[in-house]
Amino acid sequence: MHVLSAAEMQDCDRATTERFGVPSLALMRAASAAVAAFARQRFPRARRVTVLCGRGNNGGDGMMTARLLARAGLDVTTILLGAPEGIKGDAAEAWRELNNPAHGAIHVATSAGDLALLKNALTADLIVDAVLGTGFKPPMKGLALDALEWLRGSAAPVLAVDLPSGWPADETAATVTGAVFPADAVVTFTAPKPAHVFAQLTRQWDQPVVVAPIGSPDEAIVSALGLRWAGSALALVQAPRAAAANKGNYGHVLVVGGSVGRTGAPAMASLAALRAGAGLVTAAVPAPVVPLVAAVAPELMTWPLEASLTGGIAAENAAADALSALTERKTVLAIGPGLGLRGKTIAFAAALLRATTMPVVIDADALNILAAEAHMLAELAAEARGGRTVVLTPHPGEMARLAGASVAAIQADRLAAARDFAARNGVTLVLKGARTLIAHPDGSVAVNTTGNPGMAKGGSGDLLTGLIAGLLAQHPGEAARAVEAAVYLHGLAADMAVREADEHTLLATDSLRYLARAFRFQGGGFHPGAGNAYVWMQGLPAEPFHAAAGKEAQE
Repeated sequence: MHVLSAAEMQDCDRATTERFGVPSLALMRAASAAVAAFARQRFPRARRVTVLCGRGNNGGDGMMTARLLARAGLDVTTILLGAPEGIKGDAAEAWRELNNPAHGAIHVATSAGDLALLKNALTADLIVDAVLGTGFKPPMKGLALDALEWLRGSAAPVLAVDLPSGWPADETAATVTGAVFPADAVVTFTAPKPAHVFAQLTRQWDQPVVVAPIGSPDEAIVSALGLRWAGSALALVQAPRAAAANKGNYGHVLVVGGSVGRTGAPAMASLAALRAGAGLVTAAVPAPVVPLVAAVAPELMTWPLEASLTGGIAAENAAADALSALTERKTVLAIGPGLGLRGKTIAFAAALLRATTMPVVIDADALNILAAEAHMLAELAAEARGGRTVVLTPHPGEMARLAGASVAAIQADRLAAARDFAARNGVTLVLKGARTLIAHPDGSVAVNTTGNPGMAKGGSGDLLTGLIAGLLAQHPGEAARAVEAAVYLHGLAADMAVREADEHTLLATDSLRYLARAFRFQGGGFHPGAGNAYVWMQGLPAEPFHAAAGKEAQE
C-alpha cells in the first residue's frame, strides 16, 4: 500500500472521477458509509453523537455520516462551523440531504459565542471530528480553533474523519507543535498519508487508525514519495504451502552468536526463525553454552564452536575448513545476537562474512563490529551492490555508530538517515524504534505501524533477527517483502500479546505465542457500500467487532 502526499491524494480523487468515471459524490458517500459503520462497530454503546463539520469536503463527509447515524436510530447533533452559504460542491449536496428533522438536531455556529450555547452537545457518547481534512495547511485558526477550545469541555471519545483536525497530512514527525484536535480513532480513505504512518495521531498508542477503501482503482493510487506501509507484505506469508512441501523447500538458517553469560540472545533468535517457518535452524554458539541454547526447543539443531578462555568464540573457528563445515548447506546467515566482542570474535566474524555469499542478517554486536571496522562495512556494501542480500537491523544507537553521527541527528530525521544509508551501501536497513523503518537499496522505504512500548525490553531485537532470517529462508526471491513482513509480524504479535498482559510485564518471548494469530490476521471488519475490509494501520479490532462486521457484510 502506497503512502500518498496530500497533493497526490487529491490527484488520486481527481483521476478516479475523470479517468475512471466514479462520481466524486459517490466517493463521499462511500467515505461517510465507512465512517458511520466504524463508529457503530467501534463505539457500540454510543447513543448520543455530536458531529462537528467544517464547510469543505471533510465537513461533507461528516454531514453524510451524521445523516447515516441518524437513520440508524442514534441521537445525532450536527454542528456546522460557519455560514452554510459558503458550502460548495459535494459538501453542498451533503448539507442539503442532511437538512431534515429526521436527521437530528442541526446547528450553525459562526462564533465562539454560538458554540458556548451548545454545551449540551459536549455530553455526547461520541464526537465525530469532520472539521479539517487532508487539504489543511497550518496554523489552525478562526472557528476551528474556537471549536477545539469548546471540545476541551467534553469527556467523550473523538472519532476523526481522515485526520485529526489541525494535523498536516504530509508531516513525518511523531508530534507537532501546533494546535490539533484530540482523537481516539481515525478513519482515512483509499491510502494513508505520511501522518498516518509516522505520527502519534491518537491519545493512546493502541487506539485505531484505519484506512477504508472507497472505490478508487489501484491505477489511480500513484505516488512518487517512495513510501509504503510494511503491513502490505503480510500477504507474502499467508499463501498456503504446497501439499507436497518438505523442509528443504523452506531454507536452513544459521544463527551465529552467543557467549558465556549471553545465551538467551541466540536462543531467542533461533526460536523465532523456527516459529517463522524456516525448514531448519542451526544455532552455532561456543561449546560451553550449547546445552543452554539447545534447551530452547527440541527442533533446534546446534553447532559447538571452539570457545576462548573468556567464553567467547575462539580464533580456531576462523580456519577455512571450520568455516566450510559450519556453513555447508545453510541458506541464510544471522549473526550478532549475544556475540560479544571478546578476544578473536571480531576476526572470526570478519572471516565468516567473507566466506559466505548467502543472505545475511546482521544485528547487535555484529553491527558494532561493522561500525568499528569500516573496511568490513565497505566489503559488505560491495557484495550487496553485487547482488547479495544484506540486512542490517540497528537501533538508533547502533545506527549512529554505523553512520558516524549522533543519536540526536539520527532521530531528528530517521527517514532521511535510513534511506540515505541503505541507498549508499546497497543494503536493506531496518532502523528500529517506534515506527520502524525498512529502507531498501532502491531508495524506497516501508514504514511499520505495529508494536508497542512493552517491547522496550531485552530480547525484542533478537526475536526480530530470527523472524527476518526465517522469512528470508522461505522467500529468497522476495527479500524486500520478507523483511517487511517480518517487522510487521514482530510488532503485531506483541500488540496481540500485550492485550492480555501489560506494557510493563510483557516479555519479548510472550509474543511468540501470538505469532500464529499474527500470521492469520486479516485486518478488520467490513463496511457497507465498498464491500472491502478496513486496513488497520494501528490498533486491533475487538473480537465482537469481527463478528458484527461480518454479519453486516453478509446482510
